[in-house]
Amino acid sequence: MVESRAESDVYVVEPLLPQRLRRPSDLLRFFATLIVLGAVVLLALVAKQTLIGLEADVKEGAQLVPLLSRIAAFLGGAAVLIVPAAFAVERVFHRDGLRVAEGLIAAIIGMAGSFLLGQWLVAGNADDLRVLLTGDRTIEPLNTLLTSVVAYATAVRISRRPTWRMLMWTTIALYVLAFFSGRQITIPSAIVTVLVGMVIGYATLYGVGSPNTRPAGSAVVAALRKLSFAVVSARRIEDDHQGSRRYAIGLKDGTSLDVTVLDRDRQVAGLPYRLWRRIRLNSETRRRAIRSLRAELEREALMAYAAQAAGASTPRLLGTSEIGTEAAMLAYEHIETRPLDEVADEQIDDELLAQIWEQVELLQIQRLAHRRLTGDSIHLDRAGRVVLTDARSGEIAAGDLLLRLDIAQLLTYLALRVGPERSVRTAAAVMGPDTLAAAMPLLQRIALTRETRSALSKNKHLLAGLREHIVALKPQGKVEEVRLERFKPRTLITIIASTLAAYIVLSQLSRVDIYRVVTTANWAWSGVALIASFVSFVAAALMLRGFVPEPLPLWRTVLVQFASSFVKLVAPAAVGGVAINTRYLQKRGIPPASAVASVGASQLIMLVFHIALLLLFAYITGSTQTTSFTPSRGLVVVLLAVAVLVVVVLGVPPLRRLVTSRMRKLFSNVLPRLLDVLQSPRKMVEACTGTLMITLAFVLCLDACVAAFGGSLSFTAVAVVYLTANAIGSAAPTPGGLGAVELALAGGLTVAGVPAELATSAVLLHRLLTFWLPVLPGWAAFTYLQRHEAL
Repeated sequence: MVESRAESDVYVVEPLLPQRLRRPSDLLRFFATLIVLGAVVLLALVAKQTLIGLEADVKEGAQLVPLLSRIAAFLGGAAVLIVPAAFAVERVFHRDGLRVAEGLIAAIIGMAGSFLLGQWLVAGNADDLRVLLTGDRTIEPLNTLLTSVVAYATAVRISRRPTWRMLMWTTIALYVLAFFSGRQITIPSAIVTVLVGMVIGYATLYGVGSPNTRPAGSAVVAALRKLSFAVVSARRIEDDHQGSRRYAIGLKDGTSLDVTVLDRDRQVAGLPYRLWRRIRLNSETRRRAIRSLRAELEREALMAYAAQAAGASTPRLLGTSEIGTEAAMLAYEHIETRPLDEVADEQIDDELLAQIWEQVELLQIQRLAHRRLTGDSIHLDRAGRVVLTDARSGEIAAGDLLLRLDIAQLLTYLALRVGPERSVRTAAAVMGPDTLAAAMPLLQRIALTRETRSALSKNKHLLAGLREHIVALKPQGKVEEVRLERFKPRTLITIIASTLAAYIVLSQLSRVDIYRVVTTANWAWSGVALIASFVSFVAAALMLRGFVPEPLPLWRTVLVQFASSFVKLVAPAAVGGVAINTRYLQKRGIPPASAVASVGASQLIMLVFHIALLLLFAYITGSTQTTSFTPSRGLVVVLLAVAVLVVVVLGVPPLRRLVTSRMRKLFSNVLPRLLDVLQSPRKMVEACTGTLMITLAFVLCLDACVAAFGGSLSFTAVAVVYLTANAIGSAAPTPGGLGAVELALAGGLTVAGVPAELATSAVLLHRLLTFWLPVLPGWAAFTYLQRHEAL
């Protein structure tokens, strides 16, 4: 700790402020520019022909006005060196030579980096990118001088000086125009060069750090004196949860202030998380991801004044002020309090809970949303009275949704401390059952603060308990569902995986002639494959019937399996069938727990059969000398990969909890259901026959598809390929395992000795018959079953 002297011999006790800071804004700009660079390169590779035509047009235009091109060449070539030098001289005269030194470091790194990258491209490591950047001419892929100049301009933060910024970018534009008209640079090369220079500039800024422009504590004291506060002592205390500095200020009259300092360089802290929430949540619940320093100051001050006017117990805001251009402060009256987080659970009685809800009710009456009702923003003073703090996250004139979110958040936090029953009971006594019923749909993890969500991971049934107690208070209330999320993370993963899968499938299609595939396929074997595909749906119906003690009509159950093929278009393969079968059983009057158990039992036995058949066929194939495919060695690799996967899942706690929770939900009532099935020999035979028939039908379909194109492979080898690929497809997050199954099947057949083109043709025919062709009858079955309320 050090003491910095302020006016009139007031010493500020605070840690020594670092001379240089790594600003989060520089790191964010670095990543943003890197993403733009990647997008530009991808777009340029896709639109290569368009860029070639544009370059030809500009070249033709430059030849029509040669004098203008020469003037641009002269001005650009000279100015690109003169302007950075002039800026450096101007900064040195203003005693800011350190900034110039940072720019020179970035320029040197930019020059060396662009040269090395260019040499790497010229060496033929990425021919498509080299041709894109050079136009297949003997020029630099990246202009070394331009890269270093842009890196220099970025590192010296020339963008903060409007005049110099305009002059610098005009110079760069002239330089690019001159080199482009002289065929010394291409359009993609110019854009990539500028972006690479910016990336290097921001990386240098973050790596080296920037001078610390945060005002010291003495500046805070000076600003308080301008507000007529007689400061006699000042001490830095712990920062708040957003990283803002806080000071304890002693005044001449014996009172104290709590001062919060908002630093400009902290405004982007946590920006990626706020952006993610803003994209993911609906508009009414989102907060602005970025606010200016002035806007943040005004927001907190306005919320503080509104809370005081509402009569809520909050620290009074006594003054606000900007501290130069880099910070602002808010001065609150000091109240001796301790946060609720520091209060033991057994000390939280019903009277204290009622006080908390009364303070929230005062805010809600004036339509003020606090938006951070947690244990670090709810305090108790020395007399045990509740004091609400941290008004910065709040909203004035809040809508109904935000007010209900506050109720849901506080209910959940207090339930974590005192249990769901007491939380609901004390809230209802103050707010009323109707208010709690209105907030019930918002008892969702996504609606809560980050700290509360983390605490809920250890008590996963708490939200359900809260809902039960609220329903018990108001059982007749009709509550509409509220959807807060635009999408779930798994949806984003599915979209990305589906895009990659589409790319894989399209790349496979590009290697074969579809017309030749259709015309050269043996129609007899294709018919066998089609019949085998149909048999798989009948087998799936028999399997489901076998695991359900209650009677199920065969052909309607077959229609359900066709309908599941339609659902697979929008859901992963392992999810769509389970969901639609469970729904079908519930519509047949089977209780939800029994329906889930029946489907879970069928999936468990299917998994056992799958592993057993894979081992059996692999053993048979490995011991047979009639084929070049020897999966006994491949089986070892597969088993090792599975073992590694199991070790990873069991060794990483989040993955272990995810898998165990999912398995527990799916198989919690499986054993009693299996015992019910074992009591009926007919059901047991039906279940085992259907399970075995599904696998054999799909293997026969793939074997017939290989034979349809003249391929020859043993049935056991085809079975090993199919069983392995099916396991991969079930784990893939794409609809129907799209992409993963095709790649695994084609790769397996190729390893087994089938020519690559023939393997691709066979796989495409197999997927056409088992995945794409059943979609239309599946849609018809899905519509029919819904119309007759069977789904």
